Amino acid sequence: MAYKITDACIACGACADACPCDAISEGDGIYVIDPDACADCGACADACPVGAPVQE
Repeated sequence: MAYKITDACIACGACADACPCDAISEGDGIYVIDPDACADCGACADACPVGAPVQE
């Protein structure tokens, strides 16, 4: 089950830097996760200062 980034995202980029799969990119105001590339490792959630990435 892939992670998803919620509206709590502050677009700091910490999640993208932490993602070992390069599954996270900057979207329209918030970052987005490609569910097909996401390895469900949780690195993005651990790196996020506001808890925006959540498991779907």
